[in-house]
Amino acid sequence: MKATIYDVAREAGVSIATVSKVINAKGKISQERRREIFAIMERLQYQPSVIASALTGKHTYTLGLLIPDIANPFYGEVARAVEDRGHQLGYSVIICSTDNRDERIEQYISVLKQKRIDGIMIGTGMGNADTLRELGASMPVVAIGRELPDVPVHTVVADDWQGGRMAAEHLLQLGHRRVAVLSESMAVSSSRDRLKGFKERLEEDGVMLQENHVRPCKHRMEDGKREAARMLEGKEHPTAIFCCNDLLAVGALQAAKEAGIRIPAELSVVSFDNTILASVTDPPLTSISQPMEQLGAAAVDLLLGQLEQDAPSAAKRRIAMRTELIVRSSTASVKPAD
Repeated sequence: MKATIYDVAREAGVSIATVSKVINAKGKISQERRREIFAIMERLQYQPSVIASALTGKHTYTLGLLIPDIANPFYGEVARAVEDRGHQLGYSVIICSTDNRDERIEQYISVLKQKRIDGIMIGTGMGNADTLRELGASMPVVAIGRELPDVPVHTVVADDWQGGRMAAEHLLQLGHRRVAVLSESMAVSSSRDRLKGFKERLEEDGVMLQENHVRPCKHRMEDGKREAARMLEGKEHPTAIFCCNDLLAVGALQAAKEAGIRIPAELSVVSFDNTILASVTDPPLTSISQPMEQLGAAAVDLLLGQLEQDAPSAAKRRIAMRTELIVRSSTASVKPAD
């Protein structure tokens, strides 16, 4: 016999009105108490009717997540954190991989709206700000991992500027002065902030980045490999490369190996993200670590917090989480000139 809302209320020792408020994300009920009631619902295999909720304008307990590429370990780990937190609070998550293409993004947004999702997290770039503003007017929206310019939404990011500074500080302490950067698109706020922090810290020590030593790339491994190979040609190549994600750094490692350049004896490599890739490369990568689990959980909490408000708040929160330098075997002191 299927469990009912009365069974859940009796097991939890609360009224059916309280269970209903938990289901519909209403009322001043603590997150701990909500988790307890959701755990009872799961144990009893009680499922509210999503279709009925949608038809009556109530919650469907479904969230959307737009990311550029699920094959990128960073986005994979963030998506897992979003799923885990959503499941913990009784929500399912639909994950959409957009490849940063506006037409695909708009198509996914249309599909998600048809499914009457309760809110959406956007971790992908998008050129059409009007579409995002319209979306924000119709449902709760949170930007995750990047800023959305000219779009007033809550935002959860890592402190990319500080992370760039830490990468530069590490290389300066090792004596590197001829350094280079493999960045992602400058249209992405996180890439701009990482590069800005890196350059500012170098300039404080009188080190200037050569123009041809900053190479914008797509986010794929082969792009990092191609651009790194070009920078490593000739005798006066950089002694260190800062890569704005782990995939670009893996590409740089491959380019160095094919060029016969030893890491870290002849070239140091610092990456950003600190996904599982950073610890399994040869050599393992020194990396700026992002708190991926906390990023995903905070995005869900911000989103659900909006659902609990009777009216949307004009004030938008921006949460910037600290990054951390993880030193491994891909960096070493610069080799003295012969």
